Parts: sequence; structure tokens; C-alpha cells
Amino acid sequence: MTTLKLRKWNSAEHLKTKEDMAFYLEACLQEAGDDAAFIAKALGTIARAQGMSQLSRDTGLGRESLYKALSGEGNPSFATILKVTSALGIKLHAQPMQAN
Repeated sequence: MTTLKLRKWNSAEHLKTKEDMAFYLEACLQEAGDDAAFIAKALGTIARAQGMSQLSRDTGLGRESLYKALSGEGNPSFATILKVTSALGIKLHAQPMQAN
């Protein structure tokens, strides 16, 4: 019998371009509903793909505090979210919701 080796899926490994990152965040925004922790964790995944040390330098926020804030367990301020998205080169935009 052959042993099958599995490893945990890591989305960050598949986010190679700015477009990948933007599409990933867009999909997470659509999936999250009102779950802010889900969005914070998605930003954390994008941050890991781009490099948390560089993000720390670009935002002026500590690397450890970024890991915590973007873990899905933290509660980042909106100011932190804006700093992170700006440093990641991701632009947030609004559009009206479609009526059901």
C-alpha cells in the first residue's frame, strides 16, 4: 500500500502577482459577509505572500503586531487595514449592493 503524503494548503504560496492578490481579496470580501476576522486573515495571507518584514517597514508597524492583527484572531483598527492595503498596493473601492 502506498502512503499518501499531504500538506496543509497555503494560499500565500499561490499569490504571485498584484492581480492574484487583488482577486483573492475580492473573492474573500464576497465570501466573508460581515466577518471582519475573515478579511483580516485574508490580508494576512496576502501579507505573507508579499513578505511580512517588508510590510512592517512599509507601514511602520511591528512585524509581530501585524502577524497578530492579520491572523483572524486579532482586531485591527481600520487605520491599520488602510495602512496594510496601501502598503500591499491594493486599492479598496465601494460599489452599491445588488438588490435580491
